[in-house]
Amino acid sequence: MEKKNYRDSKIILNKHIQDDIYLMELEGKFEGKPGQFYMLRAWDDSPLLPRPLSIYDLEENKISFLYKVVGKGTGILSELKEGAYIKLLGPLGNSFPTEGVENCAIVAGGIGIAPFMYLAKTLKGKVDIYCGFYDKSYLMNEFRKHADNVNITTITGDEGHKGLVTDIIEDKYDYVFACGPNPMMQSLQKRELSGKSFYSLEAHMACGIGACYGCAIETTKGVKRVCHEGPIFKGEEVIFDA
Repeated sequence: MEKKNYRDSKIILNKHIQDDIYLMELEGKFEGKPGQFYMLRAWDDSPLLPRPLSIYDLEENKISFLYKVVGKGTGILSELKEGAYIKLLGPLGNSFPTEGVENCAIVAGGIGIAPFMYLAKTLKGKVDIYCGFYDKSYLMNEFRKHADNVNITTITGDEGHKGLVTDIIEDKYDYVFACGPNPMMQSLQKRELSGKSFYSLEAHMACGIGACYGCAIETTKGVKRVCHEGPIFKGEEVIFDA
């Protein structure tokens, strides 16, 4: 297994987007492909584990992460100021296929949009985006710069279509890329869309490099590690009821 080490990077932006959603930008030259992630930590002992965050965007001299505050670790991240330094390890995991993708749908639920800005910017063909939120969207104007169509659903009906994002996606795409809560992903899987599906899965991770099996999931091809064999899996391979 290739040895990787944490590096220090300076925060140049840590912006509160909406509710408990934040966008962090770090200065420096980074590598990564759409769908890959980094492990971030800004503490010594507590919490014990770093936090895995998908690459939201990657430019020549900076990398961006979109994240949601859900616990102590992400809470600490949200309080960091510009100019502070943070440790990160990556890029880790596999990536979405991009070569030869001419007609695709991106399907996201809430913070599941995190891996998709970089993907949308990388793809050369037609890109339609379907995003589901509870009551209001965020960052959709940025996504519109890199997509042919952006479709929004909300549970409350306050914006876009009322209902679930998986209800409105049309079966007309060669590829479907998805990320979001497991119930959303399972609902999408049950649609049995004709295009090739690739899901970015979320899991509690300890090491991020495949050594501990703390993020293992069941697939039709046996137990797989989200951090190592994933986080991108073929849609038909994932077993959500396991």
